Amino acid sequence: MALGKGLGSLIPQDNKRKTTAKQTSGEQKVWQIPLSEIVPNTDQPRQRFDEQALDDLVASIKQYGVMQPVVVTERNDGGYELIAGERRFRASQIAGNATIPAIVRSASRQEKLELALIENIQRQDLNPIEEAFSYKRLMDEFNLKQDEIAKRVGKSRPQIANTIRLLELPDEIQQSLVSGELSPSKGRTLLSLKDEREQMEMFRSMIGQGISVRELERRVDAKGPQSRKGSKRRDPNIVAQEQLLEERFGTRVSITQKGEKGTIVFDYHSLDELKRLLAEFY
Repeated sequence: MALGKGLGSLIPQDNKRKTTAKQTSGEQKVWQIPLSEIVPNTDQPRQRFDEQALDDLVASIKQYGVMQPVVVTERNDGGYELIAGERRFRASQIAGNATIPAIVRSASRQEKLELALIENIQRQDLNPIEEAFSYKRLMDEFNLKQDEIAKRVGKSRPQIANTIRLLELPDEIQQSLVSGELSPSKGRTLLSLKDEREQMEMFRSMIGQGISVRELERRVDAKGPQSRKGSKRRDPNIVAQEQLLEERFGTRVSITQKGEKGTIVFDYHSLDELKRLLAEFY
């Protein structure tokens, strides 16, 4: 699904339960729902909220109100679970509001995760590691392939694959991506180094220097082919077969050939992902 289609096209509308102060926005019904009846989305991909940006939103809500409704789904206990709009929900609580404008929809657990993920991507609210973990969850828990995820969030399959690869970096480098000190482009450049030790040495040597991606690439190249992944010339037919398998199974695949024999290695990063891969063969 392309992002331009909007959040409303991802899941069907369901306004079974009446709440207070209904208003109409186009074909969607907007309800003023008590904040006390709403619980946060358990599948919210965003874990880090900028305090200053949240304070700014609180001030805006106090002055102008909530301009865009949140999206919720009904719970079996009669309350609601938030699907999209957690910043508005949190800011409204801090602002002391009693209710919040909301669109009520039905949604499966997968759809809740997809909606929250798409909204955050539209607003560029996720850091690279949160985004990568969200894509991994869609793959591991819901058996979505990278091309399927790409269609849902309006990105290319290589973009999805490159984002997920950031999870292969050491924890310290991942934290730098979370804080914004390191850009995803530089993170991917570090991934071209062959092991964690090489990656950490390069990462620590560049801290505080503000070097560009091009400069980092030059430093990586200067370390020589012995320090880089894939530096040995490989059969392009084997590389092409790896790419086909990676697209088919949604994970990194390595083929090693010796004469007419060889091995195929599928990478996985969790038991859920292992189960997903095994299910492909049953």
